[in-house]
Amino acid sequence: MPERVLATDAALKLIELLKGKHGPLMFHQSGGCCDGSSPMCYPDGDLIIGDQDVLLGYIGGAPFYMHKNQFEYWKHTQLIIDVVDGRGGMFSLEGVEGKRFLTRSRAFSAEENKVLQERLLS
Repeated sequence: MPERVLATDAALKLIELLKGKHGPLMFHQSGGCCDGSSPMCYPDGDLIIGDQDVLLGYIGGAPFYMHKNQFEYWKHTQLIIDVVDGRGGMFSLEGVEGKRFLTRSRAFSAEENKVLQERLLS
């Protein structure tokens, strides 16, 4: 079964570091505004998740959400969360580490899209 969201080894290593400092984490894919379109990392529960948010999966044991309107644009794409040097969003936990999470992506194959669609219908 294809995963909607994955993390690179570098991202998983940073997630573990942040969990050690902040406890359980959560992610939300920002759709723009002041922090651009970035995966934002928060202490679990610090961002209120509503019925307009879609749970895409888990990375490093942390739930990863996206607003349903944004999901409509990205639903044919696998998100690959990576990490690079530099400062990211001012509200995201990794900024003080001199790193930022970055979303890479790839389009699902026709076969993967079929499986994902069948999962939605069941």
